[in-house]
Amino acid sequence: MSFEHVESAQSNRSTEMIEKIKLTPDELRLISLFQSITSATARDCIVDERKERVIFIVNKGQMGLAIGKGGTTIKQLQNVVTKKVELVEYSDNASEFIRNILNYEMVNEVKINERSDGSKQAVVFVDPKRKGVVVGREGRNAEKARLLAKRYFQISNVLIVSPEQNLESDNEVNM
Repeated sequence: MSFEHVESAQSNRSTEMIEKIKLTPDELRLISLFQSITSATARDCIVDERKERVIFIVNKGQMGLAIGKGGTTIKQLQNVVTKKVELVEYSDNASEFIRNILNYEMVNEVKINERSDGSKQAVVFVDPKRKGVVVGREGRNAEKARLLAKRYFQISNVLIVSPEQNLESDNEVNM
C-alpha cells in the first residue's frame, strides 16, 4: 500500500509536468524524520537498497539548512537512518535539476534531446578530467541522475560525456 505525496500549493505549477509520486509508509516516515531533524522540507525520498542509501529531494534554497553547519545535521540524520544520506536540491527546470544531482559546479552543460521514438534523453557535458567524479564510484551518481530524471521529467536516459564526444544526431531536436 502506498500514499500519494501531496505537494504544497506553492509548488503546484511544477507538479503539473510530473506524474504523482507515490511514497511508501517507510518513505513517508523517513521524510517526517528528515524534516524533524533538519527543519528543511523534503519533497521526496527514495530508499535505494542496492546502494545502501537514502536520497532526499530538498526544496530549493534549503540545502544549507538540511546539511547544517559543518555537516552536523546531515551526520545526525545518517546516524539515525543508518544508511548513507544523499541530498539533491529540487528545480522545476530539468537541466538545472540534473546539474544539481551531479554536482552543479562540475557540469559544463546539459542538453535535453527528444529522440525519434518520442523519448527524452539528457546529455551531460563534463570536463574529461572530472568525468569519473561526476559518474561516481560504481556509477552511483549516474544511476541517481537516471532514476531522478525519469521520476521527475520522464527522461529515459542520462548520458555523461566529455565535450569532444558529440552524441547528437540529426533526428534529435533540442528542447
